[in-house]
Amino acid sequence: GGPRPRYEVVRELGAEEVRWFYREDRKTWKPFIGYDSLRIERAFRALGPAGEGEAAAVEPVCVRSGLYEVDVASAESYPVYWNQTEKIPVMRGQWFIDGTWQPLEEEESNLIEQEHLNRFKGQQLQESFDMEVSKPVDGKEAIHSLKLSRNHVDWHSVDEVYLYSDATTSKIARTVTQKLGFSKASSSGTRLHRGYVEEATLEDKPPQTSHIVFVVHGIGQKMDQGRIIKNTAMMRDTARKVEEKYFSNLATHVEFLPVEWRSKLTLDGDTVDSITPDKVRGLRDMLNSSAMDIMYYTSPLYRDELVKGLQQELNRLYTLFCSRNPEFEEKGGKVSIVSHSLGCVITYDIMTGWNPVRLYEQLLQKEEEELEDRWMSYEEQRLLEELYITKQRLREIEERLHGLKASTISKPPVLKFKVENFFCMGSPLAVFLALRGIRPGNSGSQDHILPRTICNRLLNIFHPTDPVAYRLEPLILKHYSNISPVQIHWYNTANPLPYEHMKPSFLNPTKEATSAPDSDSASAAPSPTTSPVMVRRHYGESITNIGKASILGAASIGKGLGGMLFSRFGRSSTTPQTLETGKDGAEGEDKKATTVGTPPLPHSSSGFLEPTVELEHRIDFELREGLVESRYWSAVTSHTAYWSSLDIALFLLTFMYKQDQEETDKSNLDTI
Repeated sequence: GGPRPRYEVVRELGAEEVRWFYREDRKTWKPFIGYDSLRIERAFRALGPAGEGEAAAVEPVCVRSGLYEVDVASAESYPVYWNQTEKIPVMRGQWFIDGTWQPLEEEESNLIEQEHLNRFKGQQLQESFDMEVSKPVDGKEAIHSLKLSRNHVDWHSVDEVYLYSDATTSKIARTVTQKLGFSKASSSGTRLHRGYVEEATLEDKPPQTSHIVFVVHGIGQKMDQGRIIKNTAMMRDTARKVEEKYFSNLATHVEFLPVEWRSKLTLDGDTVDSITPDKVRGLRDMLNSSAMDIMYYTSPLYRDELVKGLQQELNRLYTLFCSRNPEFEEKGGKVSIVSHSLGCVITYDIMTGWNPVRLYEQLLQKEEEELEDRWMSYEEQRLLEELYITKQRLREIEERLHGLKASTISKPPVLKFKVENFFCMGSPLAVFLALRGIRPGNSGSQDHILPRTICNRLLNIFHPTDPVAYRLEPLILKHYSNISPVQIHWYNTANPLPYEHMKPSFLNPTKEATSAPDSDSASAAPSPTTSPVMVRRHYGESITNIGKASILGAASIGKGLGGMLFSRFGRSSTTPQTLETGKDGAEGEDKKATTVGTPPLPHSSSGFLEPTVELEHRIDFELREGLVESRYWSAVTSHTAYWSSLDIALFLLTFMYKQDQEETDKSNLDTI
């Protein structure tokens, strides 16, 4: 808004001179931007004097880029897209403290304003704000005073107003300083200003949202339901800082919305709680609310409830956002998803429509094929044929029924929007996919695990010591287990190399591509199931491995239907062994499961790759480790360290703004 113009005579404050504030987490008061403040003030004035009149007649005011609303009558603000128990108080600022421009409490402010108007309304003001600031008040006596409960206010002139504390200690200090020759005003008074430092204008407005990011939590939210809201707020604030520094010239804006899907679910009620022993209760509760979610997800009984919970919340938020921002879809607004931990697996399953039943059908088919190959008696053969015919007939009836249903109602898409980018953070998705039988192929396309028609770009972000994170690239091309993930640039790197220009490099440039003998090198590389995200290091490793073991264990535990499927499907027909085959069995299984042999890697002494099959786009991105963080400590905390990272905020925005920019350039070219 710039410095506000001063009126020549004292009159009531204009709506543009008043500034509204809000306070979160009992911190300091923060000013609303001009656009918000002006609209709140207009609603406040529509209420009538001292908030009388029809409260219902005044609509709530939409503020802070549309994420919150202000109820002027109750002087409270609340979020639009999520639930929050703590209300956010708002305050009308008329008188402000010099220097900080923090507002005086509303009650005092109203009394001072009333007194000021009674005494000085219609009087001439000094000509310029600068002159008024530079004039010393030393030695001037007050021309008017007002006593408040713990303070008093002195007017030394119309424009020179000071607030004094009447606490005993400050009285002593004031007497001493006055005896030493300091004036009363400058010794302990606080200079006050009437009206805010900047004039509120409707032009001081947030840019329009062109891209929304749904932030999906993972495991452990039962323990602290508000955590995803706090985490998203951290990510939003960090992204705002990055936007101001690197993308301030753009007229668009990326908005982050939390998706809180867990607290609405009942699941088993409190059965698990009731069977939990009391000793080390705190630790058990933590495990119940974290590892337990993975067990719920692998249980056929609860899996659907978790999937539906997240799917419905995503669709609810999108519908609500579009109803409040009608231009978003018209202008081609985009949607990305950032998921954390188990949230990545559930989001992936919603997008792809994966279901354990599909796996079960494939398993049955496989068993039928195995039956055909072995010798059987005439009676057995006859019964088997009868079973086949009955199954065939059942399938036909199901298809006809399905056809009838489809003609009457067209099935709505699972999600009401197309996903532009799917960012996984600290994600165990690769382990789930490997346990479902996905094995590396020989084309470098993302389609191998997530078709581009469903989601334009998949990006997997992890901290090198995160015990829950796994790499995705070796599931597409096996030799990528020997290629290091892309290093995410530090936030303050000057002129970083664009990610698409970064060459792949080996994890151990000095060694051979694999440490196994040449004859064996194709199958000796670790399977994506077991290969950790980081190069093997001696520090913090035990903690990271314990974490990985628990994820692997939990992911394959729900033995019921889910567990049997995970452990049986995708294994060679010659060895129908279960998951607990021990080390040798697992390695042997690995060799059989890899259908496409990968030749030894061509590599140069520089550690960069010579041309071979490469990924169309890199998927695995690794945060650079801090230079001073304790290795063990980072293994414990790294799983939740993503939310406030400036490096990640810059990474996310780089990809989203780059796509928007490319499309704008393309449409401009088309116009030309």
